[in-house]
Amino acid sequence: MMNITILGSTGSIGTQTLEVIKEQGDMRAYALGAGRNIALLEEQIREFKPRFACVADEALAQELKEKVADTDTCVLAGTKGMEELASLPECQVVVAAIVGLAGLQPALAAVRAGKRLALANKETLVAAGDIVRRELARSGGELIPVDSEHSAVFQCLEAIPMERRAKEVKRVILTASGGPFAGKTKAELADITPEAALRHPNWDMGAKITIDSATLMNKGLEVLEAAQLFGVPAERIGVLVHRQSIIHSMIELCDGAVLAQLGVPDMKLPIQLALTYPERKPMQEPPLDLARVGSLTFEEPDMDTFRCLALAYEAAKIGHTMPCVLNGANEAAVSLFLHKKIGFLEIAELIEKVMNAHSIVKNPELEDIIEADSWARAKVLSLSGR
Repeated sequence: MMNITILGSTGSIGTQTLEVIKEQGDMRAYALGAGRNIALLEEQIREFKPRFACVADEALAQELKEKVADTDTCVLAGTKGMEELASLPECQVVVAAIVGLAGLQPALAAVRAGKRLALANKETLVAAGDIVRRELARSGGELIPVDSEHSAVFQCLEAIPMERRAKEVKRVILTASGGPFAGKTKAELADITPEAALRHPNWDMGAKITIDSATLMNKGLEVLEAAQLFGVPAERIGVLVHRQSIIHSMIELCDGAVLAQLGVPDMKLPIQLALTYPERKPMQEPPLDLARVGSLTFEEPDMDTFRCLALAYEAAKIGHTMPCVLNGANEAAVSLFLHKKIGFLEIAELIEKVMNAHSIVKNPELEDIIEADSWARAKVLSLSGR
């Protein structure tokens, strides 16, 4: 029986991970961490009977304790509680699915404990990739990507022996659905509402990630994450808009061959692979039917209209604390947009202003990352007048 900790169990990735666990039968949700949705977490506790659960703060923890007093689940609270869940000796795998930089310290705790980290939180590597990789080398832990694009690259790279990858892999190509506004002009985006931006054509995701997909920041963060995951500089990571979301990503080799991973747009496939790798297991989902799909199309992204992608490449070029600042500014700006405090196009405008105002800290440690993130968020609020 494989014991699994899920950090972010009430979110999109977390709930789908629980579906995979239920379908497989030889896995146990040993510990569940969530934010503030204690109603859903209570349901999960009663169904999956985890040994431990954790919520955002002490007040919520006390409320949850009272609700599940008739169970054997021990309830913890806060970042320290999440770190404890990530380090449990009984667990072999930690699914890191907490949205945003809030997931960084629990993910680091899992890495330091030598766990397999099934990483669905791209902000962890964007903001602190060098630190995470250093801790992986020290602990002997393992990192398996859960994002569909990075999982695709991970699977394609299996065809190339590790010692030959630096010489033979010419380029990584990440695909993007384009979000709900692909093909639109800046003028058409000026009055976009949060409700419209949350209507993604292909994927069922949380609010923050869905907005990132609409601005193409999600793809920018994935470029930064891919550079950390696969040791490929950002200038050798391309992006193609592929509206069908069937090809999840590709690698181009030095001889011109291109390897791709295809599948239906369903996150359960990369989630399950991250849990069972190197073994593959059957899934209950319907398989890909290419004849029914019919055609696959590709376009270059419009980085003038969707500035967030261009800003991510700029942050990758600068490095050090700039990717963290990009991420922190984006999280703050997206929150303002979701609360209808700023317009859709102002997300990129604010991020660019914050990046231009940032004084880079070279070779940052964790404290520098946390400080840069806090500064970026505060700067967004200051520039927006909030």
